[in-house]
Amino acid sequence: MKLLRAATLVTQDPAATAERYRRWLDYSVVETGIVAEELATGWGAPGSAGRSYCVCAPASGKEVFLRFVQGDPPAEYRPLRSFGWAAIEICVQDVLAVAERMAASPFEIIGPPRRLDGLPTIFPMQVRGPDQEIVFLTQIDGDLPDQDLPRASSLIDKLFILVLACSDIAATSRWFGDVLRLHPGRDIELEYGVLSDAFALPRGTKHRIATITHGRDVFLEVDQYPQDSVMRPCHAGELPPGISMATLLTPDISALQAEWIAAPRHLDGPIYGGMRSGTVRAPDGSLVEVVGLA
Repeated sequence: MKLLRAATLVTQDPAATAERYRRWLDYSVVETGIVAEELATGWGAPGSAGRSYCVCAPASGKEVFLRFVQGDPPAEYRPLRSFGWAAIEICVQDVLAVAERMAASPFEIIGPPRRLDGLPTIFPMQVRGPDQEIVFLTQIDGDLPDQDLPRASSLIDKLFILVLACSDIAATSRWFGDVLRLHPGRDIELEYGVLSDAFALPRGTKHRIATITHGRDVFLEVDQYPQDSVMRPCHAGELPPGISMATLLTPDISALQAEWIAAPRHLDGPIYGGMRSGTVRAPDGSLVEVVGLA
């Protein structure tokens, strides 16, 4: 069972962002609308009610979505500097071909394609979008010993991992286990160029990362952020800037012992499909929206 359902990003013009993702990442719009007051309140972001949004899906047709919600980032917001959802990771068939496309696009390459030490089947690159969103574009050439990884069926395919910046990697991993019944995966240290660059640390600096899994499915990465990290600046009552929220499926939402921002309720649209959904706050205030299959 694949539990990653969507990532929500705050952008100043969702329609313009969706058009960039259509042109350069082969995504298509599957829903547009205005954020309902009930939905925004359930996110703990009543100030986001009445804002426009677009939901986009990959060229492969996989039901893992990107949602762009209108908002204005605080002037002090900088990507890769604060706790919260830090990056989206999308699987691709040919990262070198994608890099050529990105070089001609409005997405800035901040990490060119490079094999990871100790992880030879993973071949990623990183870009920063015009909305200051961080996107990892990753070619996958094989599974890991204890985890299954997706193979792209279009040049640029689905979101398959969300990256969470945290102040305490152990406490955050425990929270996902205790509250959402997920499981710890790998916990390693590796060179992480874009993170070192964001904090002006020497190239070659090692950073600790861990994964969160369900069975053999890995879909969350938890990064221990440097000491100079800050809480995500945010306009009061609105969604956080950048990558605001993860949406995860769960086999049985009633079985979770979660402190819901508002009681889960049935919602329509591609992300929800009439299922019940509620939102919780993970450590460091990160928003996790949960959609129950039962």
